[in-house]
Amino acid sequence: MMGPIFTVARKEFKDGFRNRWIVAISGIYALLAIGLAFFGAAASGTLGFVSLDSTMSALASLAVFIIPLIALMLCYDAFVGEQESGTLLLLLTYPLSKTQLLLGKFVGHGAILAVANIIGFGTAALVVCLFGEEVDVANVIAKFSAFIAYAILLSWVFIGVAFTISCLVDEKSKAAGLALICWFLLVLVFDLALLALLVAGDGIIDAQMLPYLLWLNPTDLFRLINLNGLSLDEYAGVMSVAAGAQFSQPTLILVMLMWVILPLGLANFLFNRKGL
Repeated sequence: MMGPIFTVARKEFKDGFRNRWIVAISGIYALLAIGLAFFGAAASGTLGFVSLDSTMSALASLAVFIIPLIALMLCYDAFVGEQESGTLLLLLTYPLSKTQLLLGKFVGHGAILAVANIIGFGTAALVVCLFGEEVDVANVIAKFSAFIAYAILLSWVFIGVAFTISCLVDEKSKAAGLALICWFLLVLVFDLALLALLVAGDGIIDAQMLPYLLWLNPTDLFRLINLNGLSLDEYAGVMSVAAGAQFSQPTLILVMLMWVILPLGLANFLFNRKGL
């Protein structure tokens, strides 16, 4: 069972390494994190590393834009692209089930993004430790390590979403369009709709239920997980609805894991029903 999965995963990882995906994504993440750490307070007239909590909060808010987009663009053609080129039918002539192929691709793409997260954000943590003034190295390592783990989970969520899209359509162009629409809805529209609901729908929804609506969006859930250990001052925008909620970190992580499993399960269902 596991042999074919790791064979496919190894092929996908080598392809990603050969196409310089890991280098490119790692560089984007490192520049993003280092820029926020040392220039995030430039608007207030301050340059240099200011506060680890502020840096992690800003990084979590900005990462929800770039991490889902990269995962979707890396994986949107995982199946429809193979189908258009004719290699999908060839792959399935081997002693390999559709579920094994899907899981192998998930492990391979997941490893690419995991390595990119570790290298990119790990480099940023190293730079902060070396060049930040009066930095608690142990605290920086602990918080960046947790952030990297959560960023990997968010990447895996959108790999599953991309796989679902790729199994749903028959053309790469349609898959690319749906991936961008999905990113737009989850990253931008959801928060705007929730804010509109807060402003215009006063009293319609119980205030105690509002924080749980953030669980319906993996990008907001990612920010919640990262903000959970920070001061309340770091909650802003739509995140302010969760400022008084008492969410345990294990509960939030469990919900995020469900966000990894459900799209992947849906993709597997669609792929097994998909005609070749």
